Amino acid sequence: MILYELVSFEHLRLIWWLLLGVLLIGFALTDGFDMGTGALLPFVAKTDTERRVVINTVGPVWEGNQVWFILGGGAIFAAFPPLYAVSFSGFYLALFLILSAFIVRPVAFKYRSKREDPTWRARWDWALFFGGAVPALLFGVAVGNVLLGVPFHLTPDLHSVYEGGAFGKLFGLLRPFALLCGIVSLAMLVMHGAGWIVLKTEGVIAERARRFGSIASKVVLAGYALAGLWLAFFIDGYAFVAEPPHDGPSNPLASAVAHSGSWLAAYADRPWIVIAPVMGFLGTAMAGRALRSGGELSPLGWSKMAVFGMISSVGLTIYPFLLPSNTNPDSSLTIWDASSSHQTLFVMLVATVIFMPLILIYTAWVYRVLWGKVTEDDVSNPDTHSY
Repeated sequence: MILYELVSFEHLRLIWWLLLGVLLIGFALTDGFDMGTGALLPFVAKTDTERRVVINTVGPVWEGNQVWFILGGGAIFAAFPPLYAVSFSGFYLALFLILSAFIVRPVAFKYRSKREDPTWRARWDWALFFGGAVPALLFGVAVGNVLLGVPFHLTPDLHSVYEGGAFGKLFGLLRPFALLCGIVSLAMLVMHGAGWIVLKTEGVIAERARRFGSIASKVVLAGYALAGLWLAFFIDGYAFVAEPPHDGPSNPLASAVAHSGSWLAAYADRPWIVIAPVMGFLGTAMAGRALRSGGELSPLGWSKMAVFGMISSVGLTIYPFLLPSNTNPDSSLTIWDASSSHQTLFVMLVATVIFMPLILIYTAWVYRVLWGKVTEDDVSNPDTHSY
């Protein structure tokens, strides 16, 4: 009870904004290389044995990695319910495609090698490609739409109304800037997947991964820089006209929001956040260099820095906004007016403090046990129970 009173509502909102970022970044760092590996599968592996090697680099870990996606979605639902309601409604068809890809992927893992038929296996290989490339692309498109603002408004009773119709919920998201963000996201995770393949394989597979990962790093650098320029000169940011109390009730309509210059004005107000895009650029450049120079562990390490920096740069740039509205800025959702109650956030924090370390310890143990390369001999040996 004393601790509950010591941790203010304002601090809990900020803590859960940070934890949400941790969960989403954790998902990108772990399941991100799974998606990147799937997207690279048709290009780095030419024979059936090579494809089995690549598949088995992620086969033992993809299920645990995908838990971060579930944790992130659950955190949005429990900590910021209005964000969950508006985003999952407005992005419904795009999320349906992502979930379809995530459903197809485990089926492909389980059934791909059940038959010797090359046609059967080729179809499941393309299913794995779909399960990796499509979510990687659409997650970036979603981020681009958040930066642009989403066409929704809230009624006086806080019912969300998404404008654009059913098809607009999918094709309306494919705006040029959002597509650029999607390409950057896909290339970033391809680079990340290449780093994983280099770490876990050898020979011609690793060399192909180096080549495609190096190309992806150049696409990321160019696309990330272009997105920054686009954001600086052609996209309006949002700012409070009347800011809600940080410890007040959650009512997005209680604040007044308007377009205000560029999102990048945040870097003038909080210069320290420049560390995030610097990490994004530096990590990408060094990952590409490590891939070209023959590094094994370093490409994945640098790509992790790149992923961390790029995702962090988005959250820090739009802070404290969660989901701006471009049709009615006053309906925009922020961390100060779209959270659950003080008690809910506190109980969730206690549970997180208890269980998050256990998850991290178990994850580290799993990767420690599975450390080492996957070889053609491994997948050819019936005693290894490989995919």
